[in-house]
Amino acid sequence: MKIRFAQGVLIANAHELMVRLDGPGRITFQAAADCIQLVGIANVVTGFGGGVSWSLQLDSEDQLAQLAEVLGVEIKGV
Repeated sequence: MKIRFAQGVLIANAHELMVRLDGPGRITFQAAADCIQLVGIANVVTGFGGGVSWSLQLDSEDQLAQLAEVLGVEIKGV
């Protein structure tokens, strides 16, 4: 599933999430579904594991809910 947001695009399936940010840097983040945390209060996606962590804010609760459904990850702080 692809979810477009203000900073780029999320590409997700039941096993992993890939984040492609728009802009000249063409930055890409990738993480296994079990290394993803979703925070409902601020619509934040966090990837962590292996000494690496990153986070980004989505545009809406709907985007976070779609991502939670695809990844099978619970939204925290709701």
